[in-house]
Amino acid sequence: MAGRGRGDAHTRDADPAEARGARELADAHGPAEPADACGDPGPTGARAPSDPLLSSRDGRILTLTLNRPHRLNAVSLPLYDKLAGALKEADGRRGVRCVILTGSGRAFCAGADLKAHRDRPQSPGERRRYIEAAQRANHLIQTIGTPVVAAVNGHAIGAGLELALSADFAIVAEDAKLRLPEVALGTFVGGGAVYTMAERVGVLKAREIICLGDFMSGAEAAEMGVLNRAVPAADVLPEATRLAHRLARRAPIPLAAAKRLIGPAANLSRGEALERERAALEEIFGTADWAEGLAAFHEKRSPDFRGE
Repeated sequence: MAGRGRGDAHTRDADPAEARGARELADAHGPAEPADACGDPGPTGARAPSDPLLSSRDGRILTLTLNRPHRLNAVSLPLYDKLAGALKEADGRRGVRCVILTGSGRAFCAGADLKAHRDRPQSPGERRRYIEAAQRANHLIQTIGTPVVAAVNGHAIGAGLELALSADFAIVAEDAKLRLPEVALGTFVGGGAVYTMAERVGVLKAREIICLGDFMSGAEAAEMGVLNRAVPAADVLPEATRLAHRLARRAPIPLAAAKRLIGPAANLSRGEALERERAALEEIFGTADWAEGLAAFHEKRSPDFRGE
């Protein structure tokens, strides 16, 4: 990404809010010349971690950690590919009942790696592959049967906010900086953000957030309904973990049905929504988990759902 001086020159004739936004975006992406997207060390000699995505398992909870702290976890093609692979694997493992997505260091994800995009212009084929990888990762977060909780521990900008929007639940640090700056940078949002944002806050507010690209705090985002809940930064991962454990105790088949039906229901006629609801109920009434839920209720104990 360009240094501070260049950013000031570029915004010299802009209005004060735009100039301030450009400087804040540069600040959010950290030092001007850190390691690049391929992990080559920058002038400071700092080297990127060898694995852009960390995975850890605690019983039924799988935590996926974006791991490019030298770039505030800015997304790259390898990161998107690894994230998509991990989500597919999680959805196919019965023992995983909830996924937590978070970031290493002081950011959740500061968006696209603008320095890498500037330094290595991509061919049309490379651009298409990058866009498809981003869409695939976001689509998997949105559609796998396993619930995904975003623990937004710090800045979530551009592609980072798109990842948080894709999650089923998002706990955000109160003082985190959030922004969709793409239009202000001459590009466009991805990850289904145009649809998700309009669903969350309405068309008029979505236009403001996407077209103007202003910063909002985590507390403001929660108040508007962009994300679920804002807490002090130190409490983000513990709160997300508590929520994940609650979800992990729920019956997986109804949870997957709820995830599959709740979002699209807004765009269906009442008749179509009822038909999908009926099909889900018929499927669930034949499961062992439904029988276990009934038995646990009558025996006054906690159910032991197995996803069967």
